[in-house]
Amino acid sequence: MGLFSVNSHSQCTEKPTSTNDPTAIGIVIYSNDVETIWNAIRFANFSKKQGDTVSIFLLGKGVELDNLIKTEKDLKEQANTFLDNGGIILGCGTCLQSRNNKDPKVCKFSSMGDLYELVRKNKIVMTF
Repeated sequence: MGLFSVNSHSQCTEKPTSTNDPTAIGIVIYSNDVETIWNAIRFANFSKKQGDTVSIFLLGKGVELDNLIKTEKDLKEQANTFLDNGGIILGCGTCLQSRNNKDPKVCKFSSMGDLYELVRKNKIVMTF
């Protein structure tokens, strides 16, 4: 499928979805930048309000969210909103262990298999 054609018409054959149609969104957060994480979780909360299914996986530096919420009030509020509304945050078990976090409060110990499932099952996957 090409993006451009000679007559300037899209060659995409998929019908565009309405903005009101719920979808499944997977979000992978691998940053420990407070503003980046805050925006990622804020987007997750917004998407859930639109009726979308949202999954979050913390990878690499992203697992530091567990410590960041101790000092960052706005970040803690966004994470709590996501969790209180039925969201689940998964965290790379190896990444958590390498940071000596044996008892994460925000995320659940997960694996590459869980990340693989997140990528496979969601229509949209975003990385932050």
